[in-house]
Amino acid sequence: MKMDGTNRTLFDPKCREPAPLAIDVIMQLDVFGIVLFSVLTFMATVSMLIFIEECIYIYKKVPPNKKTEIIWVTGAAPVIGTMSCLGMWIPKATMFCDMTSATYFAIVIFKFLILMIEEVGGDDAFLKRFEKKTLKISTGPCCCCCPCLPNASITPRNLFMLKLGSFQFALSKLVLTIFSIVLWTNGNFNTAEVAMNGGAIWINSFIGVLTIIALWPVAILFIHLKESLRILKIVPKYAMYQMVLILSQLQTAIINILAMNGTIACAPPYTSQARGYLMSQQLLIVEMFIITLVTRLLYRRQYDPLPEEDGEEEIKKTLTSKNTLENA
Repeated sequence: MKMDGTNRTLFDPKCREPAPLAIDVIMQLDVFGIVLFSVLTFMATVSMLIFIEECIYIYKKVPPNKKTEIIWVTGAAPVIGTMSCLGMWIPKATMFCDMTSATYFAIVIFKFLILMIEEVGGDDAFLKRFEKKTLKISTGPCCCCCPCLPNASITPRNLFMLKLGSFQFALSKLVLTIFSIVLWTNGNFNTAEVAMNGGAIWINSFIGVLTIIALWPVAILFIHLKESLRILKIVPKYAMYQMVLILSQLQTAIINILAMNGTIACAPPYTSQARGYLMSQQLLIVEMFIITLVTRLLYRRQYDPLPEEDGEEEIKKTLTSKNTLENA
């Protein structure tokens, strides 16, 4: 389709039609489209198969206290990639696929926090190991610009508050997703609607605030434990968790904003917004496939308990002896 610029994108009637049906998508595919959709579907399928194989490994090899958390965390990329693939083939289901991915990742945020605690040995071991230390709370995404904030002591109450800070998002996101679907059935919720009297802008803004609050406890705990858990590759694990967050939330939001502004041209049967969703989904499938492969390497290891001694010197000795054995 020949485009006449932004005006055509914004005002052409064909660019304001609803998202196409799955059969319309299939019928308009040319040779390149068939190859592209086939390759992306293959990548999403392989990601899910790798995740299933990893679940089997975790079930057989990992201690019981870590099984659930690791399965949830390693499943973030495959689940998001699979939902993106479904949305790519069935554009009308995009909203539901995005809600499923976002709800799953909300739970992953809480599970990653619990996983870090379990890597130390659980609540009691964490409190005993770090009872004389404090938590730095002047960190992102909430208080990175407030270095004057005092450190918090490590107590059962403060540990519970950290857990609650992340758990509230997992629960609230599920409730708000169900509420959004109910509003959608009544015609009061539309992801493309940014009017102040629409439900989407208020719900999404509230979810944004809850997301920031939920990420804060994870960042606090990571900063405190990154040296103790460095031997367990917690830094690259945290990096992969952050990559999934940025790619699935920030990248998608930027592309959707460009699509709603008409920057991304429509190409029937895709409207500007539907085409923006398509571009985002195709990018996510490739990105989540790569993250799935990296995540498998990071979590496929022997899960031995940490040394009981506290302090950085013990960690350095362990790392030094490990490197010596590998070089021998």
